[in-house]
Amino acid sequence: MHRGSSKGGRVDPRPPEILPLSASPPPLVRVEFVLVRAAQSSERVIEVPSGTLLRAAVHLVGHSPEGAAVLDGETPLPMDTPLTEPVRLTLVPTFSGG
Repeated sequence: MHRGSSKGGRVDPRPPEILPLSASPPPLVRVEFVLVRAAQSSERVIEVPSGTLLRAAVHLVGHSPEGAAVLDGETPLPMDTPLTEPVRLTLVPTFSGG
């Protein structure tokens, strides 16, 4: 026997005022990019949520992930590397888009 809609049993439809801990935003990670192009270089610093993929960070500084190489020291990093701690990286554009 059907007793009716389950919506009728709600006492207070308002959302709770305190969010659970799992809803807290992830901490921010500082990412410093040294952009190397020809004989000049410049720096860009961004902060992204922990776990952001390197490809998203490269896009945020205005470069195409498909057209750039990113180095940590002398080690190339895959674009699907999650950023979980502060880091200083070298970004080298690999094509000029013309």
